This record gives sequence, C-alpha cells and structure tokens, in this order.
Amino acid sequence: MRKTVNAKSPAPSVRFVEIHAEQAGQRIDNFLIRLCKGVPKSHLYKAIRGGEVRVNKGRINAEYRLVAGDLVRVPPMRLPQADEARSVPPMVFPVVFEDDAMVVINKPAGVAVHGGSGVSFGVIEQMRAARPDALLLELAHRLDRETSGLLMIAKQRKALLRLHDMLRESEGRKHYQALVVGDWVNDRQHMRQPLLKWLTASGERRVRVDAEGKVAHTIVTLQKRYGRYSLLGAELRTGRTHQIRVHLASAGYPIVGDEKYGSDDVRDRFFKLGFRRMFLHAGRLDIPHPITGEPLNLVAPLPPDCMKILDYLEQTS
Repeated sequence: MRKTVNAKSPAPSVRFVEIHAEQAGQRIDNFLIRLCKGVPKSHLYKAIRGGEVRVNKGRINAEYRLVAGDLVRVPPMRLPQADEARSVPPMVFPVVFEDDAMVVINKPAGVAVHGGSGVSFGVIEQMRAARPDALLLELAHRLDRETSGLLMIAKQRKALLRLHDMLRESEGRKHYQALVVGDWVNDRQHMRQPLLKWLTASGERRVRVDAEGKVAHTIVTLQKRYGRYSLLGAELRTGRTHQIRVHLASAGYPIVGDEKYGSDDVRDRFFKLGFRRMFLHAGRLDIPHPITGEPLNLVAPLPPDCMKILDYLEQTS
C-alpha cells in the first residue's frame, strides 16, 4: 500500500530586512505588525522584549523609530504562505489621482477606512492586500464609514507627515455636500461651536457641542432648496470627529440618513425610497501637493444614489 505524505511547509527562518526611505520613521512594532501579517501582536511584542528582534545587531524597544538603511532582524515566525487564503480581501477603489507620493481614491459609502470597532478590515487594509508590493500605504485623514468621497493615502513617509501638517494648519480645503432636513436660510454661514467627544452608556462614541470641547470651524453654504430639505456645501476648516454632522444637527438641520444624530423617521422614509446611507459626500479637495507644492484640485461627483434622490426631491418638492 502506498503511503501518502503531505509535504510540509518549510520551517520559518531568520530574515533580515533593510529599511528603505519610504519606510523610515515608522515605529518598529507597527512595521512588524504589517510585515508579519497573521502573527499575533502579543508574539511580536514578546520577540521585541526578548531581544529576538534586533536593529543593526542591537536590541531595541517597541518605540524605536526606523531609519533608512537600518537592518532589521526578524526572528522565525509562523507567517501565512503565499498560496494561503488572505484574511483581508483585496479591493481596487476608483483612483482620482496618483503619483509616487500619494493616491487619492473615491471611497464608496458603507466602507470603513480602517479596521476596528467591530469592523475586521477597511479601505487601507484592502488596498494593502491589493498592492502587496507597496512599501507604504497610510491614511492621511479619515472619512466616516457612511461618508463617500475623496480619501488621501500616502505612499511615502515624508508625504504622510507633510499632509498631516497641512491638514492640521488648514492649508488645504476639504469640501463636502450634505442633504439636510429643513429649509436652510443663510447663503453662507460660519459655524464655530466647540465639539466634545463622549461615550454613551453602551460605550458608543458620540460628539456634542460643548463649551469644554475643542475648537471646530465649518463654513456652510446653501446650494439648493428642495421643500423640506436643503442641499448644503460644507467646508472643513478643522477636522474634528463627526464635525459636519454635529454642527448641522445642533443647528436643527440633521443630515438625511444619519443614524447617530438624525431622525429615525426621516431615515425610514428615505430607506423606503431606496436610499440606504447618509447623504454626506466629500466631493472636492483643494490642497498643495505634499512634495512638489503644486496645487491639486480634485473632484469626485455625487454618487448615482445621491443624484437619484435629488431628482426625486426635485420632482416632488
């Protein structure tokens, strides 16, 4: 009788990884988490503490930041094989702009930008899975899960840091469109109510207008009225969590479809019309290129489902 023997995967061995300029600046723990996909974080931190992970033959701690030219010793670890099923399905998102420094995509509504809070993976994990040869892909900012539109992702460390600086200093302009409940009055209005994060009894993160909160500034413009609803433009001058949503809701104009700060009755009405998301879209981005300084003026038109609901309101208002 012939005995069947399953071939075993080769035993993991020590690897040495040289750090390129695009990878410089990362903490060693974050670098290993991405490099060693599938390995529990507890194993990685144990390897760092035990001196199994070394940089230029020396011991380091988890806070060490990598420098171009560093040689990282990665100890034997059980890593996923090339032919194993990926835990994160790769996804190709519509690209609005891309060069060596960054990529800007048009994110669909309903997709988180990263894993966490009950979400196994998001845009950034799926892009990394779809681009396994990319040395670096990092979110330059975030969009709420139900918000569609322009999302910037850095492909170089220096581009990432520069984008963070520009957004923090309000050098760029991020423009959104929102359909709200109510007849908006002013053609242009500055909203500067401070915002404070808080947790509900169930542990859900929320934001409210509060004098103890952080400074927040949104410029709202009226684009079109649809009877009981208004289409607004919103320009972010600061980037607080849920900023546009809370500023508008606190003024009495909640965004259609907003499950945190909006009306259940309104959401149910639009759901029956086939509109099953929040009507908030990051449609325009005006920002200097993080490396060249060249002005970038990027546009993502309103998605078809948003246009369809506006056509319906046009006909019925």
